[in-house]
Amino acid sequence: MTDQIHSDRAPKPVGAYPHARREGNLLFLSGVGPRMPGTDLIPGNVHDAHGALLDYDIDAQCHSVFANIKQILESAGADWDDLIDITVFLTDMDKDFARFNAIYSEYFTGNLPCRTTLEVGALPTPIAIELKCVARITDTDGAPTT
Repeated sequence: MTDQIHSDRAPKPVGAYPHARREGNLLFLSGVGPRMPGTDLIPGNVHDAHGALLDYDIDAQCHSVFANIKQILESAGADWDDLIDITVFLTDMDKDFARFNAIYSEYFTGNLPCRTTLEVGALPTPIAIELKCVARITDTDGAPTT
């Protein structure tokens, strides 16, 4: 069984792809950034009078990306504890990894998904972080769905 998930509670994708796709009992989330749902605003970004990005707040972007992931998971019938694998893309590992890691630790206290963190030169919009996640969906009695 394959299902595409489109969430009205998460920012619209910036391309032709769903927020997530379910394949059996696995849920694959497309890359999720910190843009605010319903707008293209990016929390913590500071721009000059001409719109050029001057600085960003990694804390604000981390909290926002986690909120967006939560909304997509819930729209797909999953929750935070269903996450099993996360790939993190940061645009500045030296500047942001320690803060990201501290904030990540606030969100993951019981369930600890596998994780890979990479530095990239840029992301599709002026964001400093994007996450790619895989979750395992269970039915209401806690058994994996098939």
